[in-house]
Amino acid sequence: MSTRHLLAGLILAPAMLRAQALDVSRYRIVDLTHPFNAQTIYWPNAPSTFKLDKLSYGTTPGGYFYSAFAYSSPEHGGTHLDAPIHFSERGNTVDKVSLTQLIGPAVVIDVSAKAAANRDYRMTADDVHQFERTHGAIKAGTIVLLRTGWSKHWPNKKAYLGDDRPGKTDALHFPSFGAEAMRLLVNQRKVGAIGLDTPSIDYGPSTDFIVHQIAYGANLPGFENLTNLDQLPPTGATVIALPMNIQGGSGAPLRAVALIPK
Repeated sequence: MSTRHLLAGLILAPAMLRAQALDVSRYRIVDLTHPFNAQTIYWPNAPSTFKLDKLSYGTTPGGYFYSAFAYSSPEHGGTHLDAPIHFSERGNTVDKVSLTQLIGPAVVIDVSAKAAANRDYRMTADDVHQFERTHGAIKAGTIVLLRTGWSKHWPNKKAYLGDDRPGKTDALHFPSFGAEAMRLLVNQRKVGAIGLDTPSIDYGPSTDFIVHQIAYGANLPGFENLTNLDQLPPTGATVIALPMNIQGGSGAPLRAVALIPK
């Protein structure tokens, strides 16, 4: 690189950094993540749940305070990311999911009234079309969030899952996406990611997990057990959903937030 080009880069760099700065005071920030603790809900047949062990907590011989903990958790529980490989042999693992799929504009499709009337409700293609008639077509790359209102039940396992028997998955009841709607979002709208406020992108009684097969077969990431979707507008929010970067993982704990212009 010539000296002239180097100097030009040094002169332009501060201006470029200023132009790219994010002024968070211009946004309302909504946390979409349930905290991880002893009450965190996991899929009923998970071999364990969230565990936090205290390693150190208190004043050290040197006179200063120090704390440290060790935690363990299955991949699929609490607010978490489903990587495509969860249901697709050729799908991306957690560490391979593109950041462009985890950060982007979001739409929120509200089916909470229908879910309140039918806890096994599955979002239909007509729900998507009805949303688009009001808010415009869903653009490629959009993060589509389904609001069922189910996070109000957290952390009551019986209310949230429909069944609280340990290890049993044959009587689960909660709403989610439907196959027809997912095919529309994947094949025609080319969305970037999906998420919702229930335990699974398939509804509770599912045995074939067809929505998982459709979405993850298309290499989409999914966000499950989100919360506070009622605080987001139908359009206009930007979602940042960053999982723990587990190499080779099929899922990971997720910290997701939404930025909403004031």
